[in-house]
Amino acid sequence: MSAARLVEWCRIPTSGARAVEPFTLGGMSLLAIPQLAADVPGQPPAMNGGDSDVDLLVLRRTAGGYEPYQRLPVPGGEDAEFFRIGGQAFLATASIRSGAGPYRMDVESRVFRWDGSRFAPFQAFPGFAAKQWRHFTVGDRHFLALAQGVALPGTEERNLPSRIFRWDGTAFRPFQEIPSRWGYNWHAFTIGGRHFLAHADHVTPSRLYRWDGERFVVHQELAAEHGRAFASFSEGGAHYLLVGCLLSPSRLLRWNGERFAEHDVLDGLGAREFAVLRGERGLYVLRVNFILGTPADPTTALASQLYRWRDGRLEVVQEFPTTGGTDVAVFHDDDGPLVAVSNGLSADVRFAADTVVYRFTEPAE
Repeated sequence: MSAARLVEWCRIPTSGARAVEPFTLGGMSLLAIPQLAADVPGQPPAMNGGDSDVDLLVLRRTAGGYEPYQRLPVPGGEDAEFFRIGGQAFLATASIRSGAGPYRMDVESRVFRWDGSRFAPFQAFPGFAAKQWRHFTVGDRHFLALAQGVALPGTEERNLPSRIFRWDGTAFRPFQEIPSRWGYNWHAFTIGGRHFLAHADHVTPSRLYRWDGERFVVHQELAAEHGRAFASFSEGGAHYLLVGCLLSPSRLLRWNGERFAEHDVLDGLGAREFAVLRGERGLYVLRVNFILGTPADPTTALASQLYRWRDGRLEVVQEFPTTGGTDVAVFHDDDGPLVAVSNGLSADVRFAADTVVYRFTEPAE
């Protein structure tokens, strides 16, 4: 049996890339890549160093790769989330910090709106160490959720919970706070018409919330600590939820009709992000790993995984190299699936590291 695999298609020079967001707009295929920091000449390697007053890149697809289209002022960029409401298109961006040391973590995160040819500022949100936006809907309601916060000495009085905002027809307004200390990620999904929202936190439990008709209420705990990312899929009539953790094992949970229960445990630590890919002959999951060790002495050159769903389990069919891998996104062109992977650090813990776009191939069995 020939195995599905990823084949490198192009590389994009980036600096501290923390996410990669593919979308189509104005007849163009675009990528948005927020960047955490740039290397400072003479500064020793440090994953939490660098100059954070950098731009987010918006790149346009060409015949052989991507070219610059627009730069957006997003210091300490952690995330970019593209979404539409009616005929309007938006790009929500998250900033974890600004400056070149000492750093400010109480920095605004901005939402930009497409004006027909470019993104223009639309709305700014006060935040603290923002990590990720997620847009989702419940019925005709549009929500935008911001995961944020960091539990470090000296931040206790300034730290903020993660927050959910609701669209009122003209702007996003505060809707609900989600208790957190070091929020990282969100994942929204439905099962049987019920709406769920998972929230990842590094130092407090990652939890699954359920929409009760008026607000999001705690449904169950998903991980005790080290939460980073989620992905969900349905296969064989069952619903599954992946819970990724950086310093603890990542787990695959299965829905039992009322709650998620552990189904399997994935090998290895360091998980940062997942993506689900449905090929013509099967379901696949991509896992990107960030670091092993500590921020003071990290190992960034790791193997990340392509899994295939087979006989009720995720089996590794390929490993691919990442250096401080931060995000993975699946999108399509006329020739089939593409996979974009952002690398936030080089093997020697510098910020200059390429974002890589792969072609996914699935040979006939």
